[in-house]
Amino acid sequence: MADTNYDVIIIGSGPGGYVTAIRSAQLGFKTAIVEREHLGGICLNWGCIPTKALLRSAEILDHANHAKSFGLTLEGSMKADVKDVVARSRGVSARLNGGVGFLMKKNKIDVIWGEAKLTKPGEVKVGKSSKPVVEPQNPVPKGVKGEGTYTAKHIIVATGARPRALPGIEPDGKLIWTYFEAMKPAKMPKSLVVMGSGAIGIEFASFYRSMGVDVTVVELMANVMPVEDEEISKFARKALEKRGLKIITEAKVTKVDKAADSITAHVETKDGKVSQIKADHLISAVGVQGNIENIGLEALGVKTDRGCVVIDEYGRTNVPGLYAIGDVAGPPMLAHKAEHEGVICIEKIAGVPGVHGMDHRKIPGCTYCNPQVASVGLTEAKAKEQGRDIRVGRYMFNANGKAIALGEDNGMIKVIFDKKSGELLGAHMCGAEVTELIQGFVVAMNLETTEEELMHTIFPHPTLSEMMKEAVLDAYGKVLNA
Repeated sequence: MADTNYDVIIIGSGPGGYVTAIRSAQLGFKTAIVEREHLGGICLNWGCIPTKALLRSAEILDHANHAKSFGLTLEGSMKADVKDVVARSRGVSARLNGGVGFLMKKNKIDVIWGEAKLTKPGEVKVGKSSKPVVEPQNPVPKGVKGEGTYTAKHIIVATGARPRALPGIEPDGKLIWTYFEAMKPAKMPKSLVVMGSGAIGIEFASFYRSMGVDVTVVELMANVMPVEDEEISKFARKALEKRGLKIITEAKVTKVDKAADSITAHVETKDGKVSQIKADHLISAVGVQGNIENIGLEALGVKTDRGCVVIDEYGRTNVPGLYAIGDVAGPPMLAHKAEHEGVICIEKIAGVPGVHGMDHRKIPGCTYCNPQVASVGLTEAKAKEQGRDIRVGRYMFNANGKAIALGEDNGMIKVIFDKKSGELLGAHMCGAEVTELIQGFVVAMNLETTEEELMHTIFPHPTLSEMMKEAVLDAYGKVLNA
């Protein structure tokens, strides 16, 4: 009879779940992970990774269309083959999906295929999945664990999230898309309406615009990417509009009429005026919600709030022995937050000395549109709301030699310091490769670095990273190359 008792069972194999399982095994726990569909979760299969593959194709197309500015002449016209673009994206996901399976075997983690339900403290019942299991195919192959009852002293819920749907504008998979359909179009549409300008909405808007699609973005708030610093948001909007995106802010889609092969979105602005926009499809990108239903949380009395499990800084719920991490545990709903949260959770369980609780102020956010946007810490407005006396520094890409050489001289870096202590409170960027640059400021904040250490750090030349130091110097009236 198969062994069904574990030290740790993790429900969900997304970035948070599988990373936590690996760290659990490293710490000596007998570990199992329950997955109902595919290893790697939404991020690896339908989110972070495949979207970046799509955006890479878009980036190359953008460069090709501007080859003349680099002194290059391309024979004929550059065209995007949507089938091949999607196939490459799916291939990237498949490769990484297999990598997660390898890591499970390497770390001797049991993968239990099926749908998990918490039946009582310390017990998980795994039934047949309501979704088509991608790997292995049903029925579960011999030698692989599947349906049954399993027990563990510690159970970690990492069930992730799904697209949020607005009443009356529910996705239908044909005319109204979520990111699932937007990621694998059968043919390239001629026009799109994107509802919501968070990271998901703006990334798809950017991708489809690069592919030549007429894109209109409708955002309820006053600024696109509303969680970002207002100055950066406005800068990004201008750059996106220069690329041909149409952006309507302080507006909402109130109704969608469907025809055989098109939609008409009724868009109401804050002054009450309503206009109609006809397009081939509408992408609903109004956020995501935690997968808390049908997993037994109610029966166990687990506390939830606004569709997410309530936890402390170590991932503990109000029920002893039950934990939650990642998207299901609330915002920010980011893969890297889920991974770090999971490591904190399992190390706290193991009694590892010096474990620090999750500090949400130091979680970076990245949006991979063109131009990219990245940030960490407080915005200027939030710092002022907290009554901080601040110094703000800025540096523009058009003063940086590497950016000019790359032909990527439209961007800016903004830093915010506490005037009294020199503490770095926040960093905000828009421009080429800022999603790679932001980690420098994240490390600085984690080390409690002040402006003095940053000013005495030698940045290599010529690099985009030099602008990070120049922005710091600007905050203190010492900027050199501007």
